[in-house]
Amino acid sequence: MTATRYHHGNLRQALADAAVAAARERGPDGLAVRELARSVGVSHNAAYRHFADRDALVGVVADAGLAGLVTAMDRRLGEVTATEPVARARARLTALGTGYVDFALAEPGLFQVLFTAYPDPPDGSDASDPYGMLNAALDDLVAVGYLDPALREGADVTCWSAVHGFAMLCVGGPLRQLPPVVRDQALAAMLASLDRAYGVRAESSRAE
Repeated sequence: MTATRYHHGNLRQALADAAVAAARERGPDGLAVRELARSVGVSHNAAYRHFADRDALVGVVADAGLAGLVTAMDRRLGEVTATEPVARARARLTALGTGYVDFALAEPGLFQVLFTAYPDPPDGSDASDPYGMLNAALDDLVAVGYLDPALREGADVTCWSAVHGFAMLCVGGPLRQLPPVVRDQALAAMLASLDRAYGVRAESSRAE
């Protein structure tokens, strides 16, 4: 990590910026208050006045990661051009999964810190966080008649698990060596499988 010397101004922000930079390079292993204090040129006692412990520092970095993840997912949502309700709802769910993996690949360190910091499952009610965005997209699929309401319960966990697992395999697992074109094809195929799985019963109902 490149040291950023602190001279004046907001020490808390300087430490937070240094922590984000360290997490980008080393993931959760880069977040040690004493090391970050040295990187900005202050004593560890000065740093502890702003961050009582490592968990507090992890939380700040995770917030930066969360903001980046939402931005990546929003960017993909902005690329959806379909206007027909069913096609649009289906495309938006796929876009969210693609944006999720985009962020994991672009910021693997922050991605890992993000899921270190939040051990408790989110409730999915906040439409401004990734899990809430996923739930809103699934609710839209029900509303347009593509996803059978009977299949809605648990669909959020299934979709999240599939996309997160794919992201982790690409970030630090056996898929990390895949050429980008092959990786993107594999992601598209996985997301298409999720789409088909949740639309089968609704498609059958419309055909009856």
